Amino acid sequence: MPDKTLADSSRAGAGATERAEAPPKRWWILAVVAIAQLMVVLDATIVNIALPSAQTDLGFSDGNRQWVVTAYALAFASLLLLGGRIADLFGRKPAFLVGVVGFAAASALGGAANGFTLLVVARALQGAFGALLAPAALSLLNTTFTDARERARAFSVYGAIAGAGGAVGLLLGGVLTDALDWRWTLYVNVAIAVVAFAGGWLLLGSHRDAADARLDVPGTVLVAAGLFGLVYGFSNAETHDWDSPLTWGFLIAGGLLLAAFAWWQTRAAHPLLPLRILLDRDRAASFLAVLITGAGMFGVFLFLTYYLQLNLGFTPTKTGVAFLPMVGALMVTAQAGTTMLLPRIGPKAVIPLGFGIATAGMAWLTGIGPGSHYLGAVLPQLIVIGVGLGLVMPPAMQLATGGVAAEDAGVASATVNAMQQVGGSIGTALLNTLAAGAATDYLSGRDAGSELVRARATIESYTTAFGWSAVLFGAGAVIAFLLYRRGVPRQDAGAAPVVHM
Repeated sequence: MPDKTLADSSRAGAGATERAEAPPKRWWILAVVAIAQLMVVLDATIVNIALPSAQTDLGFSDGNRQWVVTAYALAFASLLLLGGRIADLFGRKPAFLVGVVGFAAASALGGAANGFTLLVVARALQGAFGALLAPAALSLLNTTFTDARERARAFSVYGAIAGAGGAVGLLLGGVLTDALDWRWTLYVNVAIAVVAFAGGWLLLGSHRDAADARLDVPGTVLVAAGLFGLVYGFSNAETHDWDSPLTWGFLIAGGLLLAAFAWWQTRAAHPLLPLRILLDRDRAASFLAVLITGAGMFGVFLFLTYYLQLNLGFTPTKTGVAFLPMVGALMVTAQAGTTMLLPRIGPKAVIPLGFGIATAGMAWLTGIGPGSHYLGAVLPQLIVIGVGLGLVMPPAMQLATGGVAAEDAGVASATVNAMQQVGGSIGTALLNTLAAGAATDYLSGRDAGSELVRARATIESYTTAFGWSAVLFGAGAVIAFLLYRRGVPRQDAGAAPVVHM
């Protein structure tokens, strides 16, 4: 009996050592994860800049142009939870590596496309492999960094990339399109993937935290179809109308399928998304914060890109450079928010504050006009918005995955990505509709043939989108303040992930 007690004590001590002694290569793992995440996030915007050139080269219509963007969003959003669960069941290293290779191969296929159909197929494949790669990357952070201070620093980097990657994509897309060719906005992923794959192969270890679980096939079908319906419905509203049967039909079907998915998760033996992940109050608030941020950020990237290029005459490259101050501000406050403010005053103060600052920046941006200048009417506002978003995205992502058991890390990470993707789809549809309506209302009763009147109508559409983005961020501030618990976040020791190397 003494020998058995001694053995048990030794095993307990070994487990504690495994938790306490993080591997020295964890910062290299962060670098690899950050590179992979950047590749996925870049692709949400980098192709947008190249679309006009690709359309001219391949000869597809304006009506078909949306599918180059929508195919990626549909595949990515609908397969995210499946991708996250695959990482839990079969190991994060193989999921990560397969995701990287598949994403690179799909990118190369798209870059070599000789027609519209092949380009859309390649974009859908990018989305599918991105849905495997993104949750694997985020869950790797969750299971690698267990020290609270180091974990906060790691998530500040990851969250900054998630928040600023869209702007970086605009810059890189502009540079590649201007200097080389639109195809290089896809080929560049191959170069990034080589670095990510080499690092992942050398640094990551194989471990299956949910090896005893089984894949929830009915749940997978329900949630994939439900998310597909929502994203397709919102995408159709952007290009057609809200009263189109394809819009409301898919939105209703998507909502019903997701309701059925939630019901099934309470009865499944091995649920795809265990409800314990959603029922934590701080985690639920963080999921909503990510969704609202994804919706509101659309107003910054798309409509401000239009304004800079069409009204101020910026080139694609110059447009990307114009967003860099926002990226810099976001990265600075991401570090401060996760490592200094969140551990001291808690999310109930930090995240509403960030939303409030972003609201002020978006509201300030509504003051642009036909004769405005970048330095006075855009730059200060972008910095303010970056400061605010840096206090929202990284802390929310950290809290959304914090305290999750290792076997649930992949699906929790996938839920974060799904919230961001669905939020972006909602923002795309709502803000486009509101902006178009504002332009139409402005032209009503005025001389639509006048160039000045048309220019003012365009500005009216932009400022309306900025105003509603401010409303979204303001709503986010209220929701975050009401939902987050008081005090600093505490990670459940029982759920703290073990580092598996």
